[in-house]
Amino acid sequence: MYPISRHGRRLHLRELRHDDTDGVFAIYGDARATEHLSFEPRSRDDVEAIIARSITSATMDPRQEYALAVAEGGTGRLIGFGRLALDPHQPRAATFGFALRPDTLAFDDLTLHRVWGARSPRNVASARTLERAGLSEEGYIREHVQRGGRWRDSVTHSILDHEYAASLLPDAETH
Repeated sequence: MYPISRHGRRLHLRELRHDDTDGVFAIYGDARATEHLSFEPRSRDDVEAIIARSITSATMDPRQEYALAVAEGGTGRLIGFGRLALDPHQPRAATFGFALRPDTLAFDDLTLHRVWGARSPRNVASARTLERAGLSEEGYIREHVQRGGRWRDSVTHSILDHEYAASLLPDAETH
């Protein structure tokens, strides 16, 4: 499926472009923005390579990765970066990078059954955001990420297709 383009009131989810380098580097090159991610801050060259690889992979058939820009609806300014990657080891499942709200693309268009992600145990803001997005905390992956020479656990969260569908029902919020 190419190209991806989703418009909401405030945000536009779209394919990455080469001119997104500055916007992605502002996120991936910043030590504070990557503090709870599984990697150290990236260099500008790293970001250019990530964007080039993502643009190339977007046109692959079958497509396995959806690396997308999150832009402000009014200005078009890139404010986030998200990645949804199909999991070759689990049918109809994918993992996602945190900036992307995977629900519409994942469940409506790709008809996935399960989407999951992992976060740093200390990243409380991510935990709240994942919960608000409807994902359930599942548990810990012990010593999952090595960063700065030290191992760190990760906390996993997931949402299933029927949980997402139930969240769309008018009565879902009145329990």
